[in-house]
Amino acid sequence: MNKLGINLFLWTTTMQEDLSDTLTFLKNTGFDFVEIPIADTDVARWEGIGRRLDALGLDRAACSILGPEYSLISPDESVRRAGIERMKGVIDCTKAMGARLLTGPYHSGFKTFTGKPATAEEWNRSVEAMREIANHAANQGIMLGLEYLNRFETYLLTCADDLIRYVEAVDHPNCRLMFDTFHANIEEKDLAEALRRCAPYLVHVQVSENDRSTPGRGHVDFDRVFQVLQEIDYEGAIAIEAFGLTPTDLAAAAHIVRKMFPSPEQLAQDGLAFLKEKLMIHSISS
Repeated sequence: MNKLGINLFLWTTTMQEDLSDTLTFLKNTGFDFVEIPIADTDVARWEGIGRRLDALGLDRAACSILGPEYSLISPDESVRRAGIERMKGVIDCTKAMGARLLTGPYHSGFKTFTGKPATAEEWNRSVEAMREIANHAANQGIMLGLEYLNRFETYLLTCADDLIRYVEAVDHPNCRLMFDTFHANIEEKDLAEALRRCAPYLVHVQVSENDRSTPGRGHVDFDRVFQVLQEIDYEGAIAIEAFGLTPTDLAAAAHIVRKMFPSPEQLAQDGLAFLKEKLMIHSISS
């Protein structure tokens, strides 16, 4: 059985708010886990968050990004070193809150561009840094699930083939990949075939609609996505990722400028029902 979850980006980017009611709602709605953004590296605080999740019986995964001041492809060695140390701290916090998976596009700086394609030097810098990060993750019992983004958010890794080649270059058992249908819908010639190519390294899936709203209300061909997941015997976690007008900092970063759904709670309830329906249909059809 695939565990089903939702990313807390619908409610927070920092986990500084009191989300007790939201987490209780998600548990009562039927989610198995939540994806939690890690924005600070206060280990003690994340231990406390882990205890709250334990009390609710909610499992968890972590996600994070690196800003330009931490980019692993920077020509400045001190910036790259800062990024490596930052990721080690994020990994420590992932462990502290009881998660075993850390996802995200932390292979390079988020929304940090040169106006040119990635160079061999940038690729090598990131691969070398990621090997050190993956070693730390292994020591902490954490799996890395790297994510590619669309061309408007990054330029090092923007498609499945890039990410597969990157994971193979890092060549570390704790460095694997995740698949996000939003970015794939923009960048892939065939979304389902791209997912199939990712299968040997796939540790996480994010279900995200083409407009970042309620899954199943847009044009992403989720029937083919779930058919491939069934074909490859994917047993990992599946999470909804959606963005709204709040939190405002995330809305600005994701360029969300109009209301796409009535409420985060509506999206969560309808999204979970959609995931369960697709899993049932494609399990029966097998």
